[in-house]
Amino acid sequence: MDRRSEPNRSAIYATTLVAFLAIAGIAVVDPILPAIGEAIGVTAWQVELLFTAYIAVMAVGMIPATLASGKFGFKPVLITGVSVVGLAAILASFSDNIVQLSVLRGVWGLGNAMFFATAMVVLVNLANDREWVVGLFETALGLGFAVGPLIGGLLGEVTWRLPFFVCGVFMVLALAVASRKLREPAHKQPPVRLGAIFSTYRKPAFVTLCVVTAAYNFVFFVVLGYTPLYLHLDVIPLGLAFTGWGLGLAAGILLIGHRLAHRIGAVQTVGVAIAGLLVCMVLFATSTGTAMSLVVLVLAGLFMGLANANLTDLALGLGSRDRRVATGAFNLVRWGAAAPAPIISGKLAEHSLALPFWVGFGVLAVGVLVYLAFAHVMAAGYGERVLWSRWNSAARRNEHAPEEPVGEAY
Repeated sequence: MDRRSEPNRSAIYATTLVAFLAIAGIAVVDPILPAIGEAIGVTAWQVELLFTAYIAVMAVGMIPATLASGKFGFKPVLITGVSVVGLAAILASFSDNIVQLSVLRGVWGLGNAMFFATAMVVLVNLANDREWVVGLFETALGLGFAVGPLIGGLLGEVTWRLPFFVCGVFMVLALAVASRKLREPAHKQPPVRLGAIFSTYRKPAFVTLCVVTAAYNFVFFVVLGYTPLYLHLDVIPLGLAFTGWGLGLAAGILLIGHRLAHRIGAVQTVGVAIAGLLVCMVLFATSTGTAMSLVVLVLAGLFMGLANANLTDLALGLGSRDRRVATGAFNLVRWGAAAPAPIISGKLAEHSLALPFWVGFGVLAVGVLVYLAFAHVMAAGYGERVLWSRWNSAARRNEHAPEEPVGEAY
């Protein structure tokens, strides 16, 4: 489709810019975690509070943010979220102890919840070409995860406070852009009911996806939150290491994820992703040196990209027809399962540096077993088949009455 047919391009690009900065803000902390621990004199699990507080508040905040978007509109909620992130990031740069930092990271997570509960819905309602705008959003996320650690590493070499401050300044700039360029979708949608969000969990295919995603996201934040401490690298090398991870993630999202889904289906692509990540957990736990760990880190990023490229699409296709409801229900599980991973990893590392990866392996193994047992249910609901569905009579029956595919969910 000709981009000139997109009358809301400025608003779309502004929303995408904010998405990039929001994700970069998550990843900017990675390379400075050891420096923060050393500077304020805290243990590994206490440093991990920076991730756990952030993710936990973000998970809980998804539901009220979704409800607020239905009552007040998307633009006010999104702009409020951007403002909260910017303020929390700047204040975090002046913190003196882990409690202050953790509280402000929690506030930061609340702001991101407001943004992520609304951004994708705004984009797909503003655009004529849905495929283009979804690809644009995914590009922003992939690049954010790649650039964030690099920014954190370079600025963190000066002081661990600088990445927080600069991230806050970026969000203030994003706020200026968003307040001028963002536009409320033309068709006002009715308020979201809380019961509608929780009723989504009655769908077996959606519940299966949530279980698999919960296991996957726990491991995602074992890698993102614990590996910076595990590698024992200086700030800049650590930033470069996670830039490599982010590039692997971006490649999985942008270059491979959707192409593979077009060939073998989104459900089976997620299966490839979690199987590959399961192997990476074993390789991390048995790593014989830093070089091997760095290779595994990039490889893990690639498999995570494959998963991230398809999980949201599956959630929209298997959940409620109302995108806001499906997104809220899915993100509550997605982020809620991730929240304990960093702090659990920090405590386990006190006994063995490899133990967090073995626990991550165990959690993901449960997700793989659920996937193997019920992938045919997800595939039937999404209008796909899995290789073993011909041996499953329930899958054959369901294939004749699939739920609405993701193309209509938008």
